[in-house]
Amino acid sequence: MKATIHPKAEIGIVRLKVTNLDRSLRFYQEVIGLQLLRREGHLAELTADGETVLLVLEESERFHILQGRSVSGLYHFAILVPDRLSLGLALRNLIKHQIPVGQGDHLVSEALYLNDPDRNGIEIYADRPRDTWQRDELGEYKMTTDPVDIQGLLDISEQAEWSGLPAGTKIGHVHFHVGDLNRARQFYTEVLGFDIVAHYGQDALFISAGGYHHHIGLNIWAGVGAPPNPEDATGLRYFTITLPDQEAVEDIVRRLHDADVAHQHAAGFVELTDPFGIGIRLVVKS
Repeated sequence: MKATIHPKAEIGIVRLKVTNLDRSLRFYQEVIGLQLLRREGHLAELTADGETVLLVLEESERFHILQGRSVSGLYHFAILVPDRLSLGLALRNLIKHQIPVGQGDHLVSEALYLNDPDRNGIEIYADRPRDTWQRDELGEYKMTTDPVDIQGLLDISEQAEWSGLPAGTKIGHVHFHVGDLNRARQFYTEVLGFDIVAHYGQDALFISAGGYHHHIGLNIWAGVGAPPNPEDATGLRYFTITLPDQEAVEDIVRRLHDADVAHQHAAGFVELTDPFGIGIRLVVKS
């Protein structure tokens, strides 16, 4: 029987490497709409509700920005807002700040895409109601990339006031470049226990817990064999998978041990990397 991650597993914190913390904090507060929760030295934590950490920024003078799409690692992290009105307000704020924005209607969601000052990819999106998500004859979710109804987003938010990302905003999913899609599938589904919920052609795979349309996207768009992101480059330091209790964590730890995947127990989390150098922490939801 296939191992399955707990259905209440979600993505928690994303920690990014940046070159200039002051610049990044201005961007994530003024453009994205997060709030600074705390700052200490070269680290800063950001939140939407004033309590829950969603994003950690780590600055170092050693970090540099890679050009082009050449390594495994972060493609984008995705900020899930509670509703379409919130997405419309976020769009209006991006326009106000003259930020170049990509967009995609994925049937299950509507999404806006942009980069931060260090070329870390960001998606801001709103889900459509789950009862409208459709599956194909293979049981996979029907997802595509159609144009977003931009005018509709502007219309719905016309009389509302932007005050940053609302409470209820969370990290909805993460999407990675990997060097081998089959190896990634094996690790994320057979070891961590996520379920395959969709394929996007031959080059991308989407996986989730509990029937969500995806918590993790995996692609080989940076090339088969793409090496890990260098330690001294901007990008992802790690992301967390939140689980409802310690038993759900230990279920995964047993599979890590059986698969001979190196991992470490630390204060409040289990730390590991995937086969492509992507950092992962397993934590119990607080």
